[in-house]
Amino acid sequence: MITDSLKQLRQHLLTGVSYAIPFVACGGILIAAALAFAPLNDKNAPDPSTVPFLKFLLSIGVTSFTLMLPVLAMYIAYSIAGRPALVPGAIGGFLCNDLRPLVLFEEPPKDPLSAGFLGAIVVGLFAGYVVALIKTIPTHRLIKPVMPILIIPIVSSLLVGGLLLVVGPPIVRLMAWMTAELNNLQTGNAIVLAAVIGAMIAFDMGGPVNKVAFFFSVAMIAKGNYLPMGACAAAICTPPLGMGLATMISRRLWTNEERESGLAALGMGTIGITEGAIPFAAADPIRVIPCLMAGSIVASVIAMLSAVGNHAPHGGPIVLPVIDNRAMYIVAIVAGMVTTALLINLLKAFSKRNAPAEEMA
Repeated sequence: MITDSLKQLRQHLLTGVSYAIPFVACGGILIAAALAFAPLNDKNAPDPSTVPFLKFLLSIGVTSFTLMLPVLAMYIAYSIAGRPALVPGAIGGFLCNDLRPLVLFEEPPKDPLSAGFLGAIVVGLFAGYVVALIKTIPTHRLIKPVMPILIIPIVSSLLVGGLLLVVGPPIVRLMAWMTAELNNLQTGNAIVLAAVIGAMIAFDMGGPVNKVAFFFSVAMIAKGNYLPMGACAAAICTPPLGMGLATMISRRLWTNEERESGLAALGMGTIGITEGAIPFAAADPIRVIPCLMAGSIVASVIAMLSAVGNHAPHGGPIVLPVIDNRAMYIVAIVAGMVTTALLINLLKAFSKRNAPAEEMA
């Protein structure tokens, strides 16, 4: 029974991921192109806004990324409860891009408060199961025709919004606490600080935990300390590069769709877009996320120990011109991506080898 439930849960996640992958690929490639050809601003960061065509590419890419979370959530919900679940899934997923409008009773942060892809997964599952539950409630024959097009979408959307209304303030407080802890760590062991930054960057790939580590590292640049951003920059690109490498060195372990996602992830990793690994993490979070975190920790620690400094608030090989100790920066990235690739392929091979025995049981 438990095995069947887990298989159904995995199928729901895979349904959402299959619809979200084109949005990740489109957004990642367009943003990557805009950043790759953009001139550097006074902070040594790529700035596409000064070139109209690159600004256009960036806008379309950002829009595609913005739509990725609602698409992921709505099709997870759809997989569970059908078309009536599309509306609450989409609304909840869209709100996951920025929870600040739902932070009503305390001061919201100045920067966008994203719940990330993990938030979208939770919202999608919640919306789907809520709609499935509502559909089991007996209704009068005169009300039944309007249930799927009016009553279910409204009621379930309000419930999803209520969930995020409850979740939003704790995320704000969590971000404040993590920022304070990172500030405390910078006065202590540099290796621990680097490991924490690496783990946070890879944990939710654009979500609140990732953003805390990134903005902390950016703040250190203003104080003249470029080492945290160097560790952060190495960790940023490791998840997509590691997953892309994994699909290349053990192709038999991955489906054709996953191998195509791996190629897109390699391109996004080169430009420092961590979200390139999201399709893999969303489809199999239990195995993939720890592997991503391990790789980013390795990359971040090596960069910190090697005194890799980064003068730009960005990551990946694209910032190589503004890196101190470039050779070790490359070594850190390669070590991290190899760690991720080897770990996830070992886990995939182990699970495939044991799958027949599990199915027979």
